[in-house]
Amino acid sequence: MKIKGFKAWRPNKKFIKDVASVPYDVVDYDQALELSKGNPLSFLHVVRADIHFSREDNPYSDKVYQKAKLNLQKLIDEKVLLQESSESIYLYSQKLDDHVQFGIVATCHIEDYENNIIKIHEKTRKLKELDRIKYVENQKAHTGPVFLAYRDCKKINSLVNDLKLKTPIYDFTADDNVQHTLWKFDENNEIINQFKQIPSAYVADGHHRSASAVKVAAKRRSENKNHNGTESYNYFLAVLFPESELKILPYNRVVLSLGMTGDEFISQLNKKFVIKNNGVDTPRKPGEICMYMQGVWRTLTLRNELSDSDPVTTLDVSILQNYILSPIIGIHDPRESNNIDFIGGIKGTKELENWINKKKASVAFSMYPTSMNDLFKVADAGKLMPPKSTWFEPKLRSGLLINIFD
Repeated sequence: MKIKGFKAWRPNKKFIKDVASVPYDVVDYDQALELSKGNPLSFLHVVRADIHFSREDNPYSDKVYQKAKLNLQKLIDEKVLLQESSESIYLYSQKLDDHVQFGIVATCHIEDYENNIIKIHEKTRKLKELDRIKYVENQKAHTGPVFLAYRDCKKINSLVNDLKLKTPIYDFTADDNVQHTLWKFDENNEIINQFKQIPSAYVADGHHRSASAVKVAAKRRSENKNHNGTESYNYFLAVLFPESELKILPYNRVVLSLGMTGDEFISQLNKKFVIKNNGVDTPRKPGEICMYMQGVWRTLTLRNELSDSDPVTTLDVSILQNYILSPIIGIHDPRESNNIDFIGGIKGTKELENWINKKKASVAFSMYPTSMNDLFKVADAGKLMPPKSTWFEPKLRSGLLINIFD
């Protein structure tokens, strides 16, 4: 695969903790408003510019994208963001409790995405993809990196071990207790050449960001009669992590309304699952789904005669969708349904209990996390997982590095 350095815009060191923000898509309007309160430098003013308007306003209106552009330009005009003088690559580490992961920050060529060298495992939603396309077109920039994974390479691991001995340009701990450290290097031909040997990378998080970057670049390519493939719009911002360092947490579900009594629901489940009223709130192995309803935790296991070997249908999230959500509750497309919500595993099972005990939802499902091997197998087979199959933690910070391609 092809990676290269870029002339990043990045925060003046004294502003780094104020600028760096959570990604746009892990917070809702109220959470973004609260996190940015009293901090005019927060990058949420760029990636969630809808917080400058009423909650009732359309977050996809032109005025929101224009405000995002103005807010980015303001950070540049006020010298909060400064541009590198030369193209560089970066090493980025995140540490949460005893977990640490190191990724290479660079730009990736859209042709690798188009040629299935950079592989996806989830389908994008049209509305969210259009949102990111309009955002990127207005900004003429990639402000949030795509999270890519690749199979471990001993040589790259060795090079990373050498790079992290240098003095970092940033090292700070965010309010969520994640430590972020960033090292800068001139374009490192040895690393670039090593990535040429990597046969595939996988979109772990950022399907809408990568898809929109490719579509914006394709449009510019068609409009540029002198296009040669080296233009900066051909590359999108990414962080590439080795699989062994990544941590996938479960992506749990709550269903707001069953449309039937609890007893009727249990009766339906009994036809497909072995049910144990064991009080266990977290699956101990793949194939188990823990369900909380009416104050009781139960463990569900699909009856043996219904199992198969397909890399998608054997996923626990697929079993939940294909045997419970769709046929029993009527949630056929969880992307479009208003009857389901998704809870990142970082919030724990107590959050699921709160939804049910406070009668915000009728039933909650605690899932076993999808593995990196599952993700690779599905993507290599050219198939797609159900939505919200993976929750990677910690999340990449936005505003650390920005790739303005005009």
